[in-house]
Amino acid sequence: MRPVLIFGASRGVGLLLAKQLRLHGVPVLAMLRSGLGRAELEADGVRLAQGDAFSRVDLERVFALVQSEFDVVSTLGGLGPNGEYVDDVGNINVIDEAARRGVTRFVLVTSIGCGDMAPFRSERAIAAFGAAVDAKTRAEDHMKRSIPQGTAIRPGGLRSEPATGRGILTTDAEMHGFIHRADVADLVARALRDDGTASRAFAAVDADQAKSVNPIAPFPLAA
Repeated sequence: MRPVLIFGASRGVGLLLAKQLRLHGVPVLAMLRSGLGRAELEADGVRLAQGDAFSRVDLERVFALVQSEFDVVSTLGGLGPNGEYVDDVGNINVIDEAARRGVTRFVLVTSIGCGDMAPFRSERAIAAFGAAVDAKTRAEDHMKRSIPQGTAIRPGGLRSEPATGRGILTTDAEMHGFIHRADVADLVARALRDDGTASRAFAAVDADQAKSVNPIAPFPLAA
């Protein structure tokens, strides 16, 4: 695999993805805004750069550190100090810089309920996560325009237990369910290697924790 530049590697899916890629010898550069996750990433041989996704200057500097062809993954989410969502503003900044650098393999990790899944959100989900999911959808839409080959992966409810190995991707817009963060990291790594995932959006769920009115139809993702 080509080197991978990760945004959002300080915790959760991004951290687990960085560790998994390094376990397989893939060069990884991660941009961190704070010291969170630094020691663990350094121990795994991840190259680190300081920066903030709200700063286009920081992003230009970090992207310039990778001299060869590379892929990009963003798992960014949350609120910035001024109340802006990094889910859209930060991700859009990352997408713009990636597009400017000619990146073609870009995986954006968002959430179930984004894009064409919006009509199937429950009132409870809208009340709890609606604004963040809408922000993630704006980032997805921007990626489609700027990096048409990009891939959106939309995890269901996230759990922190060890991987089950039962994570699946599906294009079913009515899919709901749960998935462990480690399994999302595995699906992202596999999606990077599978050109068939380009220009598509997927829900990511555990096959044993998936719910839909439709038959469960996993995408035939490369091993």
